[in-house]
Amino acid sequence: MILDTLENLAHYTHLGPRIAKALQHLKETDFTQLPVGNYELEGKDIFVIVNDYETKPREVEPFEVHRKYIDVQYVVSGEEEFGYLPLADQTPSKPYYDKHDYAEFDYESNKARAAFIPFKAGMFALFFPQDMHMPGVSATPQKVRKVVIKVKI
Repeated sequence: MILDTLENLAHYTHLGPRIAKALQHLKETDFTQLPVGNYELEGKDIFVIVNDYETKPREVEPFEVHRKYIDVQYVVSGEEEFGYLPLADQTPSKPYYDKHDYAEFDYESNKARAAFIPFKAGMFALFFPQDMHMPGVSATPQKVRKVVIKVKI
């Protein structure tokens, strides 16, 4: 997992051309002007999801992991938290769903080991297959606009 701001983007372009392209897209695009939806950047290899939502309590959201894609998440406006812990020997509460590339893990079984980190406007996070994460949560409901760029591994 990596958490930073776009000002430090140059530190991460060496992670590969697709990640570099995704991060550059974050830097160059005014996501306040785009409607909610999905956009192809490089076919199924890199695509963008723009979403507006209200955060939820930790207790109602699952942790998730992905196998085929790296998540590049960017908060455009608002603030949330995300839960994080390394994937180890945890048992999924829902098995891996290949079509949508995720497995879910319940909050109760993992809350003692998880860190919850503030995620504010202007920050981005990269979540790799070994990173269990729970996006979109906060103690009180917050309106958030977030972009998720899915980068095929």
